[in-house]
Amino acid sequence: MARTADKTDIPNRLTKAGRELFSRLGYNATGIQQITDHAGVPKGSFYNHFESKEAFAAAIIAQYADYLHRSWEAMIEMAPPEPMEAIRYVFSRMIAYHQSRALQAGCLIGNFAAEIALSSEACRAALQAAQLAWRERLAGMIGQAQACHAIRTDISPSDLSGLAWDVWEGALLRMKIERSTEPLRRSVDLMFDHLFQPAAPAAASHRPITE
Repeated sequence: MARTADKTDIPNRLTKAGRELFSRLGYNATGIQQITDHAGVPKGSFYNHFESKEAFAAAIIAQYADYLHRSWEAMIEMAPPEPMEAIRYVFSRMIAYHQSRALQAGCLIGNFAAEIALSSEACRAALQAAQLAWRERLAGMIGQAQACHAIRTDISPSDLSGLAWDVWEGALLRMKIERSTEPLRRSVDLMFDHLFQPAAPAAASHRPITE
């Protein structure tokens, strides 16, 4: 195995391999030997950088959250200026990403939450921070759309973004079961075309004119 003077090379190779294997096989079905073999590094080098598999998973969650932040910023730069259209654009790009994947493995945060949130406090805290960051970014966009009267204002941006997270993660589970991104499209359309729409103004009451 080739040596390198770059001290970040081995941990980067390990986290890349871990992210790929965790996404494909899950946390519990992936062993450290598999990770080091996939990364092309000696097994002993794993413990030079990570004290345990749990700490390794927490680091990957934090790295994945940073990737989501950078991806979100890149999408916003390309999005239309209108707040509601920007939100629709972001979700359309996320759907396109899952559509392009040969293995529709879903979201690493959601997958890890199902496996280890109850058994690992370190991972639970990392997962909590990652999903809160996602929701806060969306809540900011929802607030802008509410100011333009493009989204209902009787529910707070934070509550609407929480609902969007819950719907999106549930749709990702259906995507994996049905092996189709159609649940993502249907759920997003239902949210933005119906549930998030401003309430229609009440019709003015007309009493018959009597003489």
